[in-house]
Amino acid sequence: MSTPNGFPQHSRVCVTRSMEGGAVQDLQAKKAGKAARKEAGGDGAPPTEGPLKIGTPISETLKLLPEELKANMKIKSITPRPPRKPRLERAASLDEKSWRRWRRFRTSQESLTDPNETSSSNGSLQEASPSPPIRGRASPCNPCCQQNSLHSSPDALEASPAGKSRGGTSDLGKRASEISSAFGGLLRGKGFTGGKPRLSQIMPARPLPPMELNVASPSLRTANRIDSDCLDYRHYSQNKFGRVSSSLSDTRLHGNGMVYDNCSTDSMKSTFSVLTPIRAKDVRSRSYLEGSLLASGALLGAEELSRYFPDRNIGIFVATWNMQGQKELPLNLDDFLLPTDPDFAQDMYIIGVQEGCPDRREWEIRLQETLGPHYVLLHSAAHGVLYMSVFIRRDLIWFCSEVEYATVTTRIVSQIKTKGALGICFTFFGTSFLFITSHFTSGDSKVNERKLDYNKTIQALTLPKNVPDTNPYRSSSSDVTTRFDEVFWFGDFNFRLNKDRETVDSILNQNPDTDVSKLLVYDQLTSEMSRGSIFKGFQEADIHFRPSYKFDIGKDSYDTTSKQRTPSYTDRVVFRSRYKDDIQAVKYSSCPVIRTSDHRPVFALFRVKVRPGRDNIPLAAGQFDRELYLIGIRRRITRELQKRLEQKDQKSSSICSIS
Repeated sequence: MSTPNGFPQHSRVCVTRSMEGGAVQDLQAKKAGKAARKEAGGDGAPPTEGPLKIGTPISETLKLLPEELKANMKIKSITPRPPRKPRLERAASLDEKSWRRWRRFRTSQESLTDPNETSSSNGSLQEASPSPPIRGRASPCNPCCQQNSLHSSPDALEASPAGKSRGGTSDLGKRASEISSAFGGLLRGKGFTGGKPRLSQIMPARPLPPMELNVASPSLRTANRIDSDCLDYRHYSQNKFGRVSSSLSDTRLHGNGMVYDNCSTDSMKSTFSVLTPIRAKDVRSRSYLEGSLLASGALLGAEELSRYFPDRNIGIFVATWNMQGQKELPLNLDDFLLPTDPDFAQDMYIIGVQEGCPDRREWEIRLQETLGPHYVLLHSAAHGVLYMSVFIRRDLIWFCSEVEYATVTTRIVSQIKTKGALGICFTFFGTSFLFITSHFTSGDSKVNERKLDYNKTIQALTLPKNVPDTNPYRSSSSDVTTRFDEVFWFGDFNFRLNKDRETVDSILNQNPDTDVSKLLVYDQLTSEMSRGSIFKGFQEADIHFRPSYKFDIGKDSYDTTSKQRTPSYTDRVVFRSRYKDDIQAVKYSSCPVIRTSDHRPVFALFRVKVRPGRDNIPLAAGQFDRELYLIGIRRRITRELQKRLEQKDQKSSSICSIS
């Protein structure tokens, strides 16, 4: 009986001999004719069923061979040997069994990606390549024996024990047992090519659905992306370190083609860390001071930008607040800096203050304490009581140029620095930013004075200084806002509503929520911007919050003093860009819970497009205010410990009342 693959169920010895040309084919033709004549003559001889099979017993084979072939063959009798006695072994413990099972699984998995193996690893007999035959010894049966008979393999005839046997009966029996064990291994689905077990390939019953190319989120995909110059690192590390592919890691998935190239699990991790590998020759030749826009490894280039920002957009928080010179700071700034509406914090935080508190350092510490350890103070500047602080995520400080600032006084007496402007600029990757905070002339009817303040600011603000202009062909020497890609101007502009207090109050009472469109009809700044007399080229997001001025301190009511000032939108945030649609306003609102001033803080969230840059600009080299960082974090930890202690004391304390 034969198996479905054509191999005998019991071991047999295949008798072969080297012959010239087509001698075997002639023999089979003669035997077939002889068998047909015997069957026709009815002499009772057993009929043959075509060519000889591999599993035919040797005695039956000898009966069918012609006399001349028997004369030329020297066949010795075969004495079968009894099976070997089983070797006694001690009983293995559960730990040893699990270890052996794990070791067998590990070995089989290593064989899947063994670079030295050239044979098929899917267990298919048709695709497995045989080992080369060795003279004088029986080699494992060729896979083609599954289909062919005795005459189909000249190599098998040449290497058979009948043709080149040097030993006696014991040698032939030993070779028979070797062939039998090889057959048994093949029947169990194991190919012995290369001396390692093989796992059969599992074919799906139906075609697999198409896999999407982007199978990971942008954050994960960029966090572990492979540099184009390190794509062959896997092959190098396999030969060099040997253990990169020794487990079922993402490198194994890459080798088997199970995931797409841009997936995070396909990342080419270093053998020593999760960082992207860097070649030694690149370290020798790379310069962080000079480079090109698209150069491989450029610090501010396209590859590095795409790694951190796949969509090349960053989040920016811009806020303005007239503090009215109050010494008392709010107990909590979370609602101001970290509104709950957006799910994620922003990449940059720029806060401008007018009539700031006397202790500027304390204000900056409070900002650092609120933002936490993920942010650092890139730069801060002051012009009298005008403050500006620029916080940035600490892992982005390497991509900033040197930070520059300039100030302008709009007062007639320059020593009095309560009115004016303060500007801070820097380049992030290849995009230049300018942030200006201003405090214009106050008064309901002083619109022209405020326009003069604006014109003086754009002409007198001398920026940039050392950082080169990213597009000098679109710049103007008479307007500082044209010399930068993205400009944000915010502050107390002091523009009022051209309407009496009673009318404004009635509109606010009719629409207590967010419908303030009727109020904006009387807004001075909106009217002047539409005429083009101020903030040329600037835009402002839609306003859906109540006027930010003027409140009674500590209350939500507008001015109840004898002056009865009209509520107005004095605190504003406007923006402009060299390129269309580079800046997208996400949110524009105020913070009504902070009541320590007669102004409410106003903030805006933006998504800003960033372009790659060149490394030939003066870089900030990761500098930030480290002392402020440590003080702010220490304050944050102390506050958290005090909060937990208060909660613990509150739980442990109890009040007993006897009625």
